[in-house]
Amino acid sequence: MVLSICIPNFNRAKCLNNCLNSILISKLKSEINFEVCVSDNNSSENIEKIIEKFNSKLNIKFNRNKKNLGLGQNILNAVSMASGEFVWMLGNDDLLLPESLSTIDRLIKKNQDVDFFFVNSYNYNSKLVLDAPQPFDTKNLPVKMESFSKVKKDKILNFFDLINPKISYDFLLGIYLSVFRKKNWDQNLSLPNKKDLDKDGLYSTFDNTCPYIKIFSKGFGNSKAYVCAKPMSVNLYGEREWVSLYEFIEIVRIPEVLDVYRKDGLKLYQYLLCKNFALRNFMNYFLKCFLIKMKVVINILIIKNILLKIYFFRTCIYL
Repeated sequence: MVLSICIPNFNRAKCLNNCLNSILISKLKSEINFEVCVSDNNSSENIEKIIEKFNSKLNIKFNRNKKNLGLGQNILNAVSMASGEFVWMLGNDDLLLPESLSTIDRLIKKNQDVDFFFVNSYNYNSKLVLDAPQPFDTKNLPVKMESFSKVKKDKILNFFDLINPKISYDFLLGIYLSVFRKKNWDQNLSLPNKKDLDKDGLYSTFDNTCPYIKIFSKGFGNSKAYVCAKPMSVNLYGEREWVSLYEFIEIVRIPEVLDVYRKDGLKLYQYLLCKNFALRNFMNYFLKCFLIKMKVVINILIIKNILLKIYFFRTCIYL
């Protein structure tokens, strides 16, 4: 098994239907040996019906959690199902392009010493997909779409060189941008904090938001990485439950991502440059969080400890 496509799912059955259909379309142009692992977080929608529809067409592993375990734990669960040498994590609202599986197969074969592939993605409005005949046919996507990363050329570099706003402005927070060697992942599964993983509240702790960042940082810090400039997926905006928390994510969670990388070996000057970029909207977003979304700020108590540190960084860099 070369590749496991892992989808941590919660509701959005229509999106999952389109996601799996896009994988099926891409399969028709590739001979790669792959599987699809869907970990459902106790959805209220009939996800099993969607899985049954594709069971005979795709090699699918399906698990339904007995209760909602939170996003972070469900991501870990989805990857734990994988038996492939490499893992590609997708959201259920992401789509593969028709050539994606053949492209990643070629890249893996050609770059056998690479452990981590950064794969660019397009942004597209989910309403245009969901209003079209279902399941959506990715052959009907527009020729021109905005890409997530503005990087222009493929290149091989060290993993920590990916931590660059010119490559990934959220510093690998978007799970759909990463194809990685599972062996490196498995060796670092003890890093996420179990208590923080289990805490209630969307994005209330770093670990229930993005436990994979700790695993990426430690597991691939000494690895070669490959940047694939040509997008291989489409991430849909309009379905994301975290939109109302975006300001909080940018001024708190993304700087915390950089703290993890720095702890594991990211160079100081690179860390400071990225931190400055991550805090470019700090004052505007802080005021928006505080004045408009005070309830969120109060509920997520760790913000009171982080804001002073963030503001200190911002001030020092400008001075």
